[in-house]
Amino acid sequence: MKVRRIGKYALIAFVWCIVVGYVAYSIGVTRRHRSEQVVESVDIEVVDSTANGHLVSSRKVREWILRSGISTIGVPVDKVDLAGIEAVIAKNGFVDRVNTYVSYTGVLHIEVSQRRPMLRLMMDGYNSYTTEAGFVFRAPSASALYVPVVTGSYRPPFPSSYEGDVRTHIDRLLDESNERIRKIGREKLPLYELEDSLSTAIRNERRRYIKKKWFESRESFEKKVEELRAGKHRNLRKLRGALRDANRRVEAVTARQQAEYRGQKKLEKRYEDFIKLINFVCWIEDDDFWRSEVVQIVARTMPSGALEVDLVPRSGNYTILFGEIGSREQVERKFDKLMRFYRDGLNNIGWDVYSSIDVRYEGQVVCRK
Repeated sequence: MKVRRIGKYALIAFVWCIVVGYVAYSIGVTRRHRSEQVVESVDIEVVDSTANGHLVSSRKVREWILRSGISTIGVPVDKVDLAGIEAVIAKNGFVDRVNTYVSYTGVLHIEVSQRRPMLRLMMDGYNSYTTEAGFVFRAPSASALYVPVVTGSYRPPFPSSYEGDVRTHIDRLLDESNERIRKIGREKLPLYELEDSLSTAIRNERRRYIKKKWFESRESFEKKVEELRAGKHRNLRKLRGALRDANRRVEAVTARQQAEYRGQKKLEKRYEDFIKLINFVCWIEDDDFWRSEVVQIVARTMPSGALEVDLVPRSGNYTILFGEIGSREQVERKFDKLMRFYRDGLNNIGWDVYSSIDVRYEGQVVCRK
């Protein structure tokens, strides 16, 4: 019985030795193969292409790699700069993800996922695509995707050259503003100390007095009192003037802080309007009719700070004055009202009668010829 158990363990150990040896042999063969194998071809796949066109093509990817100077064909597999290739491709803002690897047979596989633009910003200095998530990137040359175009005097909350997540840009600006507020706040400390010292000096000066000496004459004492009063008056006037100046300096510093806070609120408001604009376009894109009907959005910021839009339709030579972008329910009500006017009004009157259709007011549609 004991001999049989020993034989069983010996057999198991022998099998494991064979397995380990095979694995080690396979690893060695693979390493030798990869050290001798060179890249024989490059396979580029663009995934997640948009239904209305594409921003990335295999030809473009090949051009990027060629211009970067990174060698591929004929390079040993273990010497290929995969990280460099991914960095060259990923630096284009419209590229979402890049994955590269070399197969056992020497094929360099490059998988590129592009971002899906939701709208295009085309105003003074701006020519950028924006995704639904709020990622913005410069429109590539010769790109012509069918997405709603936003024009007008509206200015997005980021520079025209910016590429990246807009929320990240806003947070960075807010962090910079908060740091400026902290620096400004530190300027108040010596001013507060100066105010305290001046207030103390004023109290001490007001309490200053003299006593009449035992053998001092009345005339001499009254003269000293008058001199004291005159001196106190001069000193208090100087001290109070210095205190008012210190107060003004504190108020000026506080005003700078308040200006920073107001700037932060305006920045957040501009970002909220930007997100409203994206959500507005998303609503249009989700509706089959309005997706094909609305070809251009003219956006502007009113003196009140509200974001308003006009719509350029495909069906006629008129402009739809849509007004302020509110909640989703408000947007739906306006489009429902406009759809009823399309069916009951323009179908009977004609599509070229009016120059503008105004749906900004509750419960009515105002038209101008």
